Amino acid sequence: MRIGLQIPIFTWPGGAEGIASRLREIAQAAEAAGFASVWVMDHLFQIPMVGPAEQEMLEGYAALSYLAGVTRRVKLGTMVTGVTYRHPGVLLKTVTTLDVLSAGRAYLGIGAAWFEREHRGLGIPFPPLAERFERLEETLRIALQMWSGKVAPFAGRHYQLAETLCVPAPVSRPRPKILIGGGGEKKTLRLVARYADACNLFAFLGADGLGRKLDVLRRHCDAEKRDFRSIEKTTLGTAALGRQTAADLVKTCRELASIGIDQAIFNLPNAHEITPLETFGKEIIPAAEPL
Repeated sequence: MRIGLQIPIFTWPGGAEGIASRLREIAQAAEAAGFASVWVMDHLFQIPMVGPAEQEMLEGYAALSYLAGVTRRVKLGTMVTGVTYRHPGVLLKTVTTLDVLSAGRAYLGIGAAWFEREHRGLGIPFPPLAERFERLEETLRIALQMWSGKVAPFAGRHYQLAETLCVPAPVSRPRPKILIGGGGEKKTLRLVARYADACNLFAFLGADGLGRKLDVLRRHCDAEKRDFRSIEKTTLGTAALGRQTAADLVKTCRELASIGIDQAIFNLPNAHEITPLETFGKEIIPAAEPL
């Protein structure tokens, strides 16, 4: 099992002037500890379950580009991009640029979007949920066409592209991995089976809840004639070292691995203290790797 780090908070000692140096320190410490990936949220305001909207929030792809320059090995992605924030052609050009500049380390993390306040606040259209899913599916189709090297028109209900030109092409082969976030059983997991290389589910569902989601995904894969094993299964959870011990987190990883999770991604509320990352490197990641 691989372990990833999500960074959802940029409110650290030192204020805005210290964010860049602290972010670099966190990412480099995570890489040294053996984390497989580093993720940031793609939000414009802080989200309610983490903190007040007025907390510091970096634009996701600018942050990842910075991280690409200060790391060498870890995979990089958003957890996850709302389909509404950027036109698909611009989004895919952005992810391609990240992949090229990071030497093939980019994921496209994407979902249907949900945080209405930041849309309304910054003047971004926020269509009904059904339309957001339509736009998500068209964006996934555009990604596969654009990253196939095929330069041709794309005509969808919501997006029309005259030519899906993408030069330079991604460095990743055959292309950057597409990860879809969310566990909706009728739409989201069907899109995973049809288009994605990876899924992301919430760890708080527990082994039983996650197992049910994976069973649904397996059925969608069967319907799409897709090899269920070809999809990377990831989870997102919180590791609160202090309230939890390293042994507790190893147990969690063992339970996740037992139901088929390939990568457990954690956010650490006190990652900026660096010691929790070092604890992961010494006690948790070595124990999880063989699982």
